[in-house]
Amino acid sequence: MNRLDIDHLRQDIVFQETLLGHPLTFHTTWGLFSPKGIDAGTRLLLDHLEVAPDERAIDLGCGYGPLGLAIAKSAPQGHCTLVDKDFVAVEYARKNAALNGIHNVEILLSNGLDQVPPERRFTLAVTNLPAKTGKEHYYLFFHDIRERLEPGGRFYVVVISGLRQFIKRSFTEIFGNHKKIKQGRNYTVAMAEKKG
Repeated sequence: MNRLDIDHLRQDIVFQETLLGHPLTFHTTWGLFSPKGIDAGTRLLLDHLEVAPDERAIDLGCGYGPLGLAIAKSAPQGHCTLVDKDFVAVEYARKNAALNGIHNVEILLSNGLDQVPPERRFTLAVTNLPAKTGKEHYYLFFHDIRERLEPGGRFYVVVISGLRQFIKRSFTEIFGNHKKIKQGRNYTVAMAEKKG
């Protein structure tokens, strides 16, 4: 590759998408998940997600922000907390929130919920679970989310379909319930609700 090609690769990737009915512009960069467009799993989750106008939501592993920013835009009387353990992802999520004029968000560098204020509670949690991490990591996420959800709060995940039985077992164990929302060819959306 010559110098001009390398300089081009350093520039932000920019694209527009309509998510939950809202036109949004995203800046991304190489090294982030799905930098050239919204991935099929995120799209499937958004296609089956219900967001109330006053939702208090959290997006775990937000990347450059497509899930959390679309939710915040759909919840003008609510708030969305976006967290990621990658500082580059957090930087781009903050940039995208500003570019799209979305102010009802807080975007934190956090390993799971460890940097989220302990008193904060949520009515909705979402995550596009990475396929290449240990099940122990998932269990930590799921327990932490359950502790932070309000009664009646919902936790939506999208995973590769090969993990759908694990999600069913772990949701049933941790939340006492599991609902398969949509199973596509490659991805499955599931939901658990915090009872009482």
